[in-house]
Amino acid sequence: MMAESQDTVRGNSADIQVLETFRDRRVYIETYGCRYNFGDTAKLIEILKNKGCNLVDSAEAADAVIINTCTVIGPTERRMLRRLSRFRDYDLYVTGCMPEVQRDAIFGVCTPTLLPSETIHKAYQSVRTVDGGGVAIVQVAQGCVGRCTYCLTRIARGSLKSFPEEGILAEIQAYKHSGTPEIQITAQDVSCWGRDIGKSLPDLLNSIGDLPGGFMIRVGMMNPATVKGILDDLVDAYASDHIFKFVHLPVQSGSDAILRRMGRGYTVADFKEIVAAFRNRYPKITLATDMIVGFPGETPEDFSESLDLIESVRPSKVNITRYSQRPFTPLSSKEDFPEWVKKDRSRTMNSLAEKVYASINAGCLEKQVAFRVTETIKKGSVMARASNYLGIVINENLPVGYTGRAILKKDRKYFFIGQRVG
Repeated sequence: MMAESQDTVRGNSADIQVLETFRDRRVYIETYGCRYNFGDTAKLIEILKNKGCNLVDSAEAADAVIINTCTVIGPTERRMLRRLSRFRDYDLYVTGCMPEVQRDAIFGVCTPTLLPSETIHKAYQSVRTVDGGGVAIVQVAQGCVGRCTYCLTRIARGSLKSFPEEGILAEIQAYKHSGTPEIQITAQDVSCWGRDIGKSLPDLLNSIGDLPGGFMIRVGMMNPATVKGILDDLVDAYASDHIFKFVHLPVQSGSDAILRRMGRGYTVADFKEIVAAFRNRYPKITLATDMIVGFPGETPEDFSESLDLIESVRPSKVNITRYSQRPFTPLSSKEDFPEWVKKDRSRTMNSLAEKVYASINAGCLEKQVAFRVTETIKKGSVMARASNYLGIVINENLPVGYTGRAILKKDRKYFFIGQRVG
């Protein structure tokens, strides 16, 4: 059981002063989960650098170990507990979602100091440095307004807290000045930004669009339920040359009955309307979505509707998750499907999704596209992105930020091998 409330956990966990214990020490960090968690780690690294710390590549070389945890599904939680047990004899600090909702589980395998995300955010306000180059993460909010019946993250992260626009813009400007070509704005639900402060995501994107410079923004995951009320303005805001024409809209099911049971707050028709609005304005926009298979009560007919939705909407990426019971959620005691049923449905859906990818990608081969290099993969190989976030691996030593044109020569399912032109 969760022995204490979120506020109690925060109160009993280390405050900002605990970060002083890291001063001039060697620190090893492992980060798991979503882009938001990686954003917390990026801030934490800047805090530690400010305190004279040396970031090392192994726990054996460290004076202290920090594990940034994820608990979105059962297998991830079990992996986290194994990692925490592995480091139980170290000077161990734990952050991320687990300290907020699974304190007892953590202390069942180790005795660490808990380091809430809130503490990291507060300490970062006095640092405000960034590590430029490559891909950066800028967090725009914590928490959400959703009521999803299966989600433990919303309990861990709490209700929506939008970060101030001026701070977000200042962080983007700092990354821009450091030469960062790709900035990912992230939250548990990016499209609900501003609802608690009298603003909306289109307001923020329009402000970002007014900034000078050669950076690009990838907008993170947006819940169709919170996109509905801002759809027209959001589509307009995407016109900025600073914004990748890429949308991540997790639909989770193609069955309205299952969406109601999930508490998602939209219908399949709503989702299709959102997709159509973006595609009508930006025909080459890249669509990514998420699906949960084996949700409690999902009939073969419900699952078939999810497959039909993938075939009709044709996303370029489908993140497929087998339903996992999470503690403290409304469905935690509901009867679950056998694992073999969920695995079978996952394989079936993945096979269909890969056929869709192949069909989409076939139409891109031998086409010439403009690109911007965003990452160095290894010596002699870089990742570049087209304006719709299509990934292009170019086997050359090109500097981050380099722009050019390439012919798409080979399909690698989630990216292409490109040949630079000129």
